Order: sequence, then C-alpha cells, then structure tokens
Amino acid sequence: MTTPPTTSGPAQTGLLVRKAAERGSTDIGWLDSRHTFSFGRYRDPVWRAFGPLRVMNDDRVAPGAGFGTHPHRDMEIISYVVSGHLEHQDSAGHGSIIGPGGVQVMSAGTGIEHSEFNPNAHQPVRFLQIWIEPDRTDHEPSHDSREFAPARTPNSLQLIVSGDGRDGSLAIHRDADISALSLDGSTRVDIPRGGDRRVWIQVVSGSVTAHLGGADAVELAEGDGAGLESESASAEQSITLSGEGEVLVFSIAG
Repeated sequence: MTTPPTTSGPAQTGLLVRKAAERGSTDIGWLDSRHTFSFGRYRDPVWRAFGPLRVMNDDRVAPGAGFGTHPHRDMEIISYVVSGHLEHQDSAGHGSIIGPGGVQVMSAGTGIEHSEFNPNAHQPVRFLQIWIEPDRTDHEPSHDSREFAPARTPNSLQLIVSGDGRDGSLAIHRDADISALSLDGSTRVDIPRGGDRRVWIQVVSGSVTAHLGGADAVELAEGDGAGLESESASAEQSITLSGEGEVLVFSIAG
C-alpha cells in the first residue's frame, strides 16, 4: 500500500489550519458529508492526508438511510458518533449500534465488507468517519465498539482509541492515540506531544482557541482542524486548548 503524502497545508502560527468552509463536500440527499482530506471524487492536491491520517469525514445521514454493503481492505476505520445512532454490520458477523459518544473501530485487514446506516426512522445521525493507515498490510479483519460518553470528565483528555488498547481504549493497528476532550471554558488544557509525533486537533462542536507556545492564538470553530507536523521547528512547543466545545485530539507516530 502506498502511503499518501503528508499535507503541506496553510500554516498559521506554526499550525496547519484547515477551515471547515474550505473542505470538500458530497451532498446526495440522504448523505451530507464534508471532507477534510481528499476523498472519493473530491481531490485536493494540498490536503491529501496528514501523515497516516488519511480520512476525516463529517457525515450526516438522513433517518433510515445509510451506506450499503461495500468492501474495504488494509485500513483502520474509526467512527465517532456525535448525535443520533449508527448501526454497523459486516461480513465477519459483527454488528453494533452506538449512540452519542460511541466509537467503533474496524480493521479491514485482508478484506471485509460492511454497511453503516441510521437505524432511526425519525432522527438523523452525525458521525465522524476517520481512516488511519495500518502499520502493515494483511492484518486479520476485526471490529469493536464502545460508548465512552458517561465516563467523560470536563477539561480532561479521555483516550478512546490507541495502538495498544490501554486504559480501556479501542485498539487499532497503528501507533496512534485519539482522545476526546470536552472543554467547559473554565481552564486551559495542555496537549501532550513529542517531537517525533504528529498532532491533529478536530473541533467537533463549539469554539476553541489553540495556543502553540508563545505564538499568537488560533481560533477554531465546529468542523475546523489544525495540525502540527512531527518535524516542525516548533516541535518542543506545547499546545494548549481553551474555550467551550468538543474536540478530538490525535497523536500519531510516523
């Protein structure tokens, strides 16, 4: 599998900033999707990927609709439900329904077919679909899901996905951590990082301010994303977040 090139997107105060209004889109009636990186027929020569982070789609699916059975291979696919409910079925016999704060991971590995759809006849579902390239090809396909919302503490990073499944997170085949963070406006939260890891911040809802060391702050709203490359000259600068909103924080090796 060929690794997509790292983005060299617009930088602001040391951060690569991807504004929600500049994303690609797919609107086919039952599906309204926004693409942070190139996806499907949407191709952006700058925003092709962020290292191994290949896809960040913000999907809204109409009541009773969804993605029919289709194949995947050699990709770690993560779905994070923002509102509504999402149902999964696959050719290996796995099935699940998750609600707000719920996460499911599917390692496509040697090949698997699956469907994702909205089981509710009256309420739409909004979820983030995230693809991360695995550490190698031909893993055994697998699926797992969990709901994390009841245990979330404001202004505290909650690990939901990791490469080793630690602290109750769901495991994927990549040295990559995904943490959920709910900010209530009362404090700044430090984002741990190392010089050999990429950091990506995706704002799920609300308004967030990102601070990189002593640089000017970056204002981020719903759908905005910001990244810091592992080889950045600011690799030792700390990132802090403040504001009121929900954020996913990615820390990815390679």
